[in-house]
Amino acid sequence: MDGIPYGVLAAVVGLVGGIVLGLSARLGDFCTLGALESAVYGQDQKRLRLWGIVLGVAILGTQLGALAGWINLSATFYHSIMWNPLASIVGGLIFGYGMAMAGNCGFGALVRFGGGDLRSLVVVVVMGIFGFIALSGPLAPLRVALFPQPTAVEPQGIIADLTGLTGIPAIAIIVLFAAGAFAWALSYAPLRQRPDMLAWGVAAGLAVVWCFAGTTWVDDQSLGAIGVEGPSFTAPVGRTLIFLMTATAGGITFSVGAVVGVLLGALLGSTIRGLFRWEACEDPRELGRQVGGAALMGVGGVIAMGCSVGQGVTGFATLAWSGPVTLAAIAIGAIVGLRQLIGGFQPE
Repeated sequence: MDGIPYGVLAAVVGLVGGIVLGLSARLGDFCTLGALESAVYGQDQKRLRLWGIVLGVAILGTQLGALAGWINLSATFYHSIMWNPLASIVGGLIFGYGMAMAGNCGFGALVRFGGGDLRSLVVVVVMGIFGFIALSGPLAPLRVALFPQPTAVEPQGIIADLTGLTGIPAIAIIVLFAAGAFAWALSYAPLRQRPDMLAWGVAAGLAVVWCFAGTTWVDDQSLGAIGVEGPSFTAPVGRTLIFLMTATAGGITFSVGAVVGVLLGALLGSTIRGLFRWEACEDPRELGRQVGGAALMGVGGVIAMGCSVGQGVTGFATLAWSGPVTLAAIAIGAIVGLRQLIGGFQPE
């Protein structure tokens, strides 16, 4: 590995994890908004329960990796930055509502773009731009004032809090969360009858573990120059856009590898299933709604410090409080948005 820049190594880690996630979305139907739509309006919970498999594998693998010393969770921002509950709730609600308006989350938009949907390219670009407007652009001072992010001065998160309050060993808490996720998923018979979905759910969870373990190794090798990260698709999309415009100045990172990996995995998965086809928006109103939703996702994702994958899976896998709280807020915001789109808030 001598002579290979550490940023490139991190990008390779992200590329591999992203490809697996892209394939999981296309071949295993792993999708946030699609899961909510199917469960709430289609009376089919297979895609929603699949999240139990993804989360169970991600939690168990990440936490056991941390106990074994292969993953440095304290170096992730999920544990190094003090949790702001208001940011998780407000940011999650904004992101979820924007997700419904846009027709997909950032991860889902990347997957659909990889399948030839040019409308999703617009969503991806607008979300990335507005994410950086909130992260380091004109809205950054207001975001920092309303949702400060001080450094954590002591261990935090679900394990630290529950162990301190109850004295339950960390390993017991880990097993309880993972087993609960698996039980919730596998108690639904239609999902048990889809071994392909189960296999891709396991793969998606392992992709998160791989990213944490891989970036921990690169972080160690670089003496802390490369951060420990997992998959997320709000600010990282903006970082990828910046890299594409300024590559000669450097800047290749884990985020770039993960975003490109999802596109490649989705392209491969779409080709395997024969689903790749070019699509464009024929309705200006639809495009306007998607652009507005993408802007909301960019801002909301930065406020919440992660998207439906970045907090809902990756953050949850670290057993940081921000993971489940943000995921719940995103789900509520998305359901409100879907209700508006489908029923216009009309009384039943």
